[in-house]
Amino acid sequence: MKTLLPTQTLFIWLFLVLVSFQSQAAEPQQKNLLIVGDSLSAAYGIDSDAAWVELLKDRLEQETPGNWNVANASISGETTDGGLRRLPDLLDKHDPAIVVIELGGNDGLRGFPPNVIRTNLAKMIQLSQQHGAEVLLVGIEIPPNYGQRYTTAFANVFSSLAEEYNLSFVPFFLADVYDGEAMMQADGIHPTAKAQPQLLDNIWSELLALLE
Repeated sequence: MKTLLPTQTLFIWLFLVLVSFQSQAAEPQQKNLLIVGDSLSAAYGIDSDAAWVELLKDRLEQETPGNWNVANASISGETTDGGLRRLPDLLDKHDPAIVVIELGGNDGLRGFPPNVIRTNLAKMIQLSQQHGAEVLLVGIEIPPNYGQRYTTAFANVFSSLAEEYNLSFVPFFLADVYDGEAMMQADGIHPTAKAQPQLLDNIWSELLALLE
């Protein structure tokens, strides 16, 4: 049995290192995208396969570079307080490169103070950024059930946070949905399956800028 010379051993080692490097370069490292939302992102009242988050997974595979995994941590009925309490564990578990925050609608429908909503969202933004993630803030508007003053203050929560933290920002998630034909379920709050592609379109341009 022949014994390899030191030079031959070195060449073999270098060859194995090069093959390993090329293999890693050919397969982009997987990155995680975390969605923390409420029923609008949790497929309330529709088949989960038709939800905008599932459509997002398909679009990521077809249209974006990289290797993205989508973790949907959305819960129907979730508030900003609940999202804030869950977020540290979610960040540790998924180590996301991007966090989509789609919360606040339930707070507004229940008449929670806008300053409390803002504080909760601000803390979520700070935690995400401290973890090294980019943040996409998804805004929502509510009916004037509590008066125009409250409705305006609620809407300003999202725009002011986006400006303060220089975030990618979707002002109104339900744009071209809430008043569209057959786009809303009978409760007038939750989008139908037909509306899901439009929901994805509403966030896509802002999200794409982060993905790239």
